[in-house]
Amino acid sequence: MTQFAIQPDDVRAAAGRIRPLARRTPVMGSPGFDSAAGVRTLFKCENLQAGGAFKIRGASNLILSLPKETLARGVVAYSSGNHAQATAIAAASVGAPATIVMPEDAPRSKMEATRRRGARIVTYNRFQESREAIAACILKDTGGTLVPPFDHPMIMAGQGTAALELLEETGPLDALVTPVGGGGLLAGCATIAKAMHPGIRIFGAEPEAGNDMFLSMIAGERVAIGVPDTIADGLRTQKPGEFTFPVVRHLAERIVLVSDQELRETVKFLLLELKILAEPSGAAAAAAVLFRKLPEGIGSVGVVISGGNVDFDELAKY
Repeated sequence: MTQFAIQPDDVRAAAGRIRPLARRTPVMGSPGFDSAAGVRTLFKCENLQAGGAFKIRGASNLILSLPKETLARGVVAYSSGNHAQATAIAAASVGAPATIVMPEDAPRSKMEATRRRGARIVTYNRFQESREAIAACILKDTGGTLVPPFDHPMIMAGQGTAALELLEETGPLDALVTPVGGGGLLAGCATIAKAMHPGIRIFGAEPEAGNDMFLSMIAGERVAIGVPDTIADGLRTQKPGEFTFPVVRHLAERIVLVSDQELRETVKFLLLELKILAEPSGAAAAAAVLFRKLPEGIGSVGVVISGGNVDFDELAKY
């Protein structure tokens, strides 16, 4: 895998680096879910992670690797919510100022949580403005460091620690499924999972309206789409990452699509059956299993519940 942005040892190194901030989240099973899905399923509960999502793994891996003189100039990130909170948490832990570029239509609860953690928020219109351009201007003014949401080797390696912990606890599984937006979680998890168990089958789950990775896998190159109209606000990426896509293309068997209604039903099922609160983005991989989107012949599957930050008012509608 020398041609790719990360190696398995990068994920192992990240596991040690992030230990002060990232929790080792529990692995759970459910006979009721197994019966409904027709496959033994083990959930990696990143909804119980610091900040309520897996994003702390990547953000802390990058931020905790920076020297003090660099941290003094601050960090900048762009995110609709979970990566924003993670960056704010990691920056606060080392006393670094954090500026987060967030869309105006980001979930209110995620924006408020990010602000409570001490970050400065700059809002933008996702339909008319470029978050990358806004972040670039801030970086030029401050001399800070960009902490991107997915397309960075340190971010990818940090996210992969979720699969490392899962497979250390479960042992070999037939398959692993993660939600996929820009591909940082899937790429990192696939890298370490394939190193630990070469025969494991890797899948990503993406909303039907946000199918940039699905289309890119078919085309064999990165494909851009318009702003996705989906309840999975954390998976509204428009194009896979430059670093993440080659890894996903090489290691993932396929990307499967789930509808918004399937996401709603899965959020409800997880809450009632397992007492797990997952946001729609966080439930994408579980939805793929519950609605039997994977190929036949899989007896056991690991599923990453990637986050649990959902507005109560929205949850009540499910």
